[in-house]
Amino acid sequence: MISWGVAGCSSEVQASSRAVIGVDAPMALADQAVHLRISGLEPHDEITVGSSATARDGKVWHGQATFTADDHGLVDLSTTRPVSGTYNTIDGMGLFWSMRPPTGDPNGDYFSLHSPESSPSYAVKITVTAHGRQLASRTLTREGKAKGVSARTLTLAHDKVVGEMFLPRPGTSRHPAVLVFGGSEGGVSMKWEAALLASHGYPTLALGYFGEPGLPATLRNVPLEYFATAARLLAAQPSADPSHVIAMGYSRGSEPALLLAEDYPRLIHGVVVYSPSSNVNQGFGGGNAWTKDGRPIPRGSIPLDHLSGPLLAIAGADDALWPSPTYVKAITEELHAAQDRHPYQALIYPGAGHGVGTFPFLAEGTIDPSLGGNRVGNAVAKEQGWPKVLALLADAR
Repeated sequence: MISWGVAGCSSEVQASSRAVIGVDAPMALADQAVHLRISGLEPHDEITVGSSATARDGKVWHGQATFTADDHGLVDLSTTRPVSGTYNTIDGMGLFWSMRPPTGDPNGDYFSLHSPESSPSYAVKITVTAHGRQLASRTLTREGKAKGVSARTLTLAHDKVVGEMFLPRPGTSRHPAVLVFGGSEGGVSMKWEAALLASHGYPTLALGYFGEPGLPATLRNVPLEYFATAARLLAAQPSADPSHVIAMGYSRGSEPALLLAEDYPRLIHGVVVYSPSSNVNQGFGGGNAWTKDGRPIPRGSIPLDHLSGPLLAIAGADDALWPSPTYVKAITEELHAAQDRHPYQALIYPGAGHGVGTFPFLAEGTIDPSLGGNRVGNAVAKEQGWPKVLALLADAR
């Protein structure tokens, strides 16, 4: 049963309108949908519902959609198509992902967030206007880290790896653990994903493997053993189930994720890869990207005949950076040929590009032509793909 909160209005607005913003979850995790509806309107009146949020750089992003109220003076954003706006389909979360920067052009800009360990939430203001007057407003909180989730910075000197460890609140039963890392951007790039996964109960380590002090300066000659060290550290956490450690890699990070699952089946028990490659590719500037036992890992197809858990591969059909849909098919064909007994799934989303992941509803504006896809395609892929990741983890328990 949905319990609707009520937005307060100023006395001046109340005198001329009974408009009320109802929401089922005024405070929710950033990857969770909320259900908004506007009531108290005149039947068939036209209203504009706006959204706004301030990025880390201080820029205020805005979204809006114009609706026609029904016979009862109600607009339910989950079931009503906007007449016009920054999105144009029935989408209860459209006002969140479709926000645009002050320039009005989302391409070439990015909705940057603070690190979840330091500023684990951001605010989205919802407004209702009609006939040039604001009728109601309400501010919602989007949380990147649930209450009780802890964050700890890992260093080479102390932990032998670089990253950020997010652990569920104390008292949480043992859950599958996730080792997550990005691609060619380098650094510790997937902190928000890690914080959200820990908020769902899954201990997660966001790992950096180059571009950090003490690590290789670029993606070249990175030891696979480094990832194994991180996985063992994660598996040793009290809230982690050491028999269910999942490697999650994005883009170039898909290569070590698959290699780990293949070479360390007793340590890694499942794989999630976004915009993946099925091959070992060369390092930056030529040379080798990865090593094992002090020797280069040969370029070419990654064998997948020793996996000890499920695999989920997600790609955008319009990936312009590299042919990830073809790679996804090659991964599943390799598993089929190996007669892998564990479940595996390939998801290829139309209209999505290299930015097909990860968690949904964030107003990510940049669609670099070299990445392919469009905002709508990427938004749909994230909304549909992220629950598949959570389902894989839930099934691994």
